[in-house]
Amino acid sequence: MTRQIEPSGSPVNQPSAAPATRPVSRLGRPALPTAAHANLFRLVQARFVVLCGAVLLLSYTHFWLELPLNYDWLLGTMVALLVLNAAAGWRLSRPWPVSDTEFSVQLVIDIAALTLVLYWSGGATNPFVSFYLVPVSIAAALLRPRYTTLLTLLALGLYTLLLFFYQPLPDLERHRHGALSLSSHVFGMWFNFGVSALLITYIIIRMATALREQGEELNRKREQALHNEQLLAVATLAAGTAHELGTPLTTMTVLLEEMPRDNPDTAADLELLEQQVTQCRRILRELVTTAEAHQTRRYAPQPVDTLLKQIIDRWLLLRPGSEYRLEIAGTGDAPAIAADDALRQAIVVLLNNAADTHSGPVEITLDWNHRWIELRVRDHGPGIDLTLASQLGKPFVSSKRGKGMGLGLFLSHATIERYHGTIQLISLEEGGTEATVRLPRIAADASSPIDR
Repeated sequence: MTRQIEPSGSPVNQPSAAPATRPVSRLGRPALPTAAHANLFRLVQARFVVLCGAVLLLSYTHFWLELPLNYDWLLGTMVALLVLNAAAGWRLSRPWPVSDTEFSVQLVIDIAALTLVLYWSGGATNPFVSFYLVPVSIAAALLRPRYTTLLTLLALGLYTLLLFFYQPLPDLERHRHGALSLSSHVFGMWFNFGVSALLITYIIIRMATALREQGEELNRKREQALHNEQLLAVATLAAGTAHELGTPLTTMTVLLEEMPRDNPDTAADLELLEQQVTQCRRILRELVTTAEAHQTRRYAPQPVDTLLKQIIDRWLLLRPGSEYRLEIAGTGDAPAIAADDALRQAIVVLLNNAADTHSGPVEITLDWNHRWIELRVRDHGPGIDLTLASQLGKPFVSSKRGKGMGLGLFLSHATIERYHGTIQLISLEEGGTEATVRLPRIAADASSPIDR
């Protein structure tokens, strides 16, 4: 891998601009609009599988057992159910919400079709009569108690009617395979149990998984809402602080302009103070206008190595005399990124944290591949206090023992997450702390952080 090292203050040749590329869209599997849609979709799938199995079973009874059943009514019922199933599949392509009432009607259709099939094939003596448990189980897992109760009573009532009203199965002893009559009945019971168990297991597991995923998504949204509330509180605090700091900075500017510059021992210090005050005023102006800038400004993409060098130059204005070592480890043309002021500030925070250890030059490494841009900032200080390691990144939590407000890392985390990236802080065994920022690559003609 080609490496480029830049010590403090040494110039580095600017790399060629990254070639323009088309934005890459983030394609994914289309999701069903709601959990109710997903449940109805699984019911349509399960119904189709059952219909295929029923056709195979009828073929077995007609061609192998040669039972004289009323196949016209049986096949007619299955064709009608297949048409209704196709209509339900078409309905899923519509944006209409799926209600409990509609889902209950679908289960009633299944119970009615099963009743008709059982009526023409032995009623309660048919080993498949316990298939009533499948729609009842689905209702118990998904619907409100009143719907489940009604469907259970419906299934129980129809089962009871089938004890007295049905077309009896012919005597298997009088047919070619009469010797297999008992085993055929037992096999039918076993087959019914297997199909029912598999369907119930599949549907309940998939629906329970969907419910768990929905709960996890709600938890993530709840955490994100809390995170946004914290950001709003910090933004309010920052705006108020910026307004209050304007007056003392103006006073300091006036006093610095009136101070004599005749003494060569203090002239350089006064000039440095003047630069720092000017820089503070510029930062406050940027802070006040950030919201408006985000609404109107479109940030032009630029090579990430060029962007990093600009950020380092800005950092050196705030930390004159700081030492650093820059290593460009990526190969080929540097990827382009559209960085706003918040992302620049987030990287400055990491540089400041490393410089605050006063343990030698800050080591900065920039790397990239076809998927990620990675920035590593390392110091040689004492490392992260284990008691604070899990809390860093939360508001008002600082490892500087009263010297910091604990907002820098919090805001940096929020900014990097907006770019769908990550920040990782680790204490190295050989000493020091390394902060690693990973950002997904952005197309050269992008103009804002990528969206999910």
